[in-house]
Amino acid sequence: MKHQTPRRLVIVVRADPVICGHSGEARNLAEAALARGFTEVRIISWPIPKLIESGLPLKPLDGIAPYSDGIIVERPEPVGDYKVPDGRYLAGLTGRLVELFTDGVPTLAMSLYLSPHTVAVTDAVRAAEATGLPVNVTTIAEAVGSDITNVVRSCVEENRFGAAAHVLSSYLSSDVPVAVSEYTRQLIIESAAAIDARHGTRFAMQCAERVDISYPAIDTTEFLDPDPIEVEATLARRGLRTGEYVLFLSRLARAKGVDDLIDGFAASQQCAGLRLVIAGNGPEARLLQEYAADSPAADRISFLDDVTDAERSPLMAGCAAFVLPTKPRPEFTETFGIALVEKMLSGGGPVITTETGGVGEAVGDTALIVPTDAPDAIAAALDTAMLMSEGERQELARRARDYAMQFDRAFVLDRLLCRVEQPRLAEITAA
Repeated sequence: MKHQTPRRLVIVVRADPVICGHSGEARNLAEAALARGFTEVRIISWPIPKLIESGLPLKPLDGIAPYSDGIIVERPEPVGDYKVPDGRYLAGLTGRLVELFTDGVPTLAMSLYLSPHTVAVTDAVRAAEATGLPVNVTTIAEAVGSDITNVVRSCVEENRFGAAAHVLSSYLSSDVPVAVSEYTRQLIIESAAAIDARHGTRFAMQCAERVDISYPAIDTTEFLDPDPIEVEATLARRGLRTGEYVLFLSRLARAKGVDDLIDGFAASQQCAGLRLVIAGNGPEARLLQEYAADSPAADRISFLDDVTDAERSPLMAGCAAFVLPTKPRPEFTETFGIALVEKMLSGGGPVITTETGGVGEAVGDTALIVPTDAPDAIAAALDTAMLMSEGERQELARRARDYAMQFDRAFVLDRLLCRVEQPRLAEITAA
């Protein structure tokens, strides 16, 4: 029997059950890596009790789809005692990476979110090399929008040069630094330029030269051609019928524009006989429920906070329209729009969204675009969507599906692997 050379992919990320498109992206890259001949795939994440403590929006634990055989999810326990509050968990994660980087297996290590995951990978590589043991690691660092809005941009505004330099230097020390959209790439360069102008550094030039785009990886097979029988069964369990509801499915936060959607839905004449289903969880859930209760359409608005992975595509496929009126906020700006692509793959009614951040890259010309903070425009777009002929709806759905196929996880992983230097790639992946 021919011996198979060990090849490992390690992904460092906030994994399930966190409600975040990039936790799903990590799963998709892991699955694609198995199909590309990696003999070992590991996702390194945080202990679930720590995720619960953090206040992050989480899926129901019993609604998470299992990972395929061959994907190992590790959640290293903290190191030290209560005297090292936050650092204990980071030390556990970084320490586990050091162990993986020094065991002799050629490894491709990818981090999603610069802070703290890319920083942890960078520190682990440095520590591994300091051991004197053989180290064969290639690193990919993927920057998402909150890396910049929550960390680098706030460092610029607060004149905290050291923290910004730490994140950016870790990012640029990676073999392959990428961003999830052109919008994110430009945001990185602009923030780096602001730091350079103030401190005389040269981060912006390096970012402009080295940072490439890698769109989020999506499992297209999970959403394409949902079984009509399963769609109807899923909707029936939720008290819904195909074409009789407008859907929002994302994190419940102010930046997602749910308040504008509630007002726009109530004002839409063509939606007078439909329901609005708001699916998801998040920090603004209670406030949005209270807001909806005061709406003229309150009796036609329902919230679902327990949607499972298996229900996402059927809910999307059965909706009359899918609305994500995301808007820029200091704490968050949509840098891509994974939920929009999942909807485009699932079929169903038209997508209505804004051009905030990287959303335009996610939807192309296949959505109805409205301005931000504009409930009246949402109402008009809903009316337009409801008045479309069946032929117009099907043609728009077809174009949306075709456009979304470029984000298939296998294509995304292949493009990432092509960016790795070929001599190093030969040691960690099949020809």
